[in-house]
Amino acid sequence: MVMLITQACSTSNVEGGTASKQGGGSEGGVLKVVRLSDATNLDPHFITDIPSANVLYQKVYETLVAFDKDMNIVPSLAKSWEQPDDTTWEFTLNEGITFHDGSALNAEAVKVTFDRLLDPNTGSPQKDKLGMIKEINVLDDYKVQFKLDAPYAPLLSILASNEGSIMSPKVIKENPDSLAKHPVGTGPFAFESWKSGQSIILTKNEDYWGDKPKIDGIEFQVVPEDATRLAMIETGEAHISDQVPVTEIERIESSDTLNLYRTEGLAVEYVGFNTKKKPFDNVKVRQAISMAIEREAIIKGVYNGVGTLANAAMSPKVFGHSDNVKPYEYDPNAAKGLLKEAGFEKGLELTLITSDRKERINMAEVIQSQLKGIGIKVNIQVLEYGAYIEAVDTGEHDMFIGGWGNATGDGDYNQYNLFHSSSHGSPGNHFYYTNEKVDELIEQARREVSPEVRKDLYEEAMNIEMEEAVYIPIRNYEHLAVYNNEVKDFWLNAVNYLMVNDATIE
Repeated sequence: MVMLITQACSTSNVEGGTASKQGGGSEGGVLKVVRLSDATNLDPHFITDIPSANVLYQKVYETLVAFDKDMNIVPSLAKSWEQPDDTTWEFTLNEGITFHDGSALNAEAVKVTFDRLLDPNTGSPQKDKLGMIKEINVLDDYKVQFKLDAPYAPLLSILASNEGSIMSPKVIKENPDSLAKHPVGTGPFAFESWKSGQSIILTKNEDYWGDKPKIDGIEFQVVPEDATRLAMIETGEAHISDQVPVTEIERIESSDTLNLYRTEGLAVEYVGFNTKKKPFDNVKVRQAISMAIEREAIIKGVYNGVGTLANAAMSPKVFGHSDNVKPYEYDPNAAKGLLKEAGFEKGLELTLITSDRKERINMAEVIQSQLKGIGIKVNIQVLEYGAYIEAVDTGEHDMFIGGWGNATGDGDYNQYNLFHSSSHGSPGNHFYYTNEKVDELIEQARREVSPEVRKDLYEEAMNIEMEEAVYIPIRNYEHLAVYNNEVKDFWLNAVNYLMVNDATIE
């Protein structure tokens, strides 16, 4: 796994470290986090977006193993693990841990969680991410065994992610549907309330088994207006926003009360085609549009230089990335020729959908202008985030502006979810792309033990996806957060999860 380099902190502009200043904050207080959009679901087995998972990850829910700041795997609910052979993993749990409802964490609780995830009747879009698990065995009260049907190199990275959240066995057995709105885990914060479209409140878990948080709770507030979120941070009405408009960077950096946190991420932003809909089932149409979009102009003009130009739907920070994958060059004349060959000499009309993030809307407008140059009329449809997720999950869109937030640092999380034919819809393949050769390469890479062979397999798959113009890579993410002088000792990990267990408020 490619490790994230943690850089040093400064007083007002933090690069990839921990947001901190001279002196320590006092314990207590509620950390107020303002966000563009509400969560879409609070059940980890059904969450398919990073903003929703961010509310719960390592806050309400914990995992058998976890990532440290450098994306190394470290113990969490499991204090140790071993691999007797290539297809067997055994985890020994910490003892004396309870869920927020008083249920005991033991090997049976772990089995109940993963049995639910893997049960076809559950209908979880996360199922295939751990579909190589053929059985889970309780060896004793605090030792659980995973038997796989084949070697699976990324297993620990998946178990350390939101998908690996361990949930209350009591709730799973008695009322599993309630987990969508009322999560119950073992974490340092317990769920208190969710007012849809307004706020989610978590409170300090006084019975937490590990180091207790220094703050009393967290309130995630939904504030759609960028300017309002920034003003709330500036006045102290809120403490952190992890969705920062790139147009406000200079203002933040020149402020005495605002501070900017920046760190390179694992996510990639792209323009995607619904390959099962006409005319996007024609590869020449997709190739033409790919050649007509000037990607560098989007990075500079829309994103103010935040992030870097992507060459694939896999960040350079993710294991399996390859510089040998080459996107289509900007060539509007060649694009016109391809449209003519595809039977659209007089042009065509399409709808481009995007979520309501300001930068995404601006990108859509730039694309609209660029495609006009080759005779394509683009109608832009801006959707609230939840409606956007529903639209791409159901597959009625033409083109879309999307992003994939890798949660593991491993290429399987990109390739299987974005391009495997079994991942159409909510698991992540919003391109509705099907290619038997690509499926085979992705499955081979999952089973392969050699890191170098895995890289070669991913490179071959990515080159096919690029040749067939399934998507247009735009930007490798740089994660930003703005915070005021009152909050200290939080950090963003490479996935863009807000880590606040050590945070303090002055």
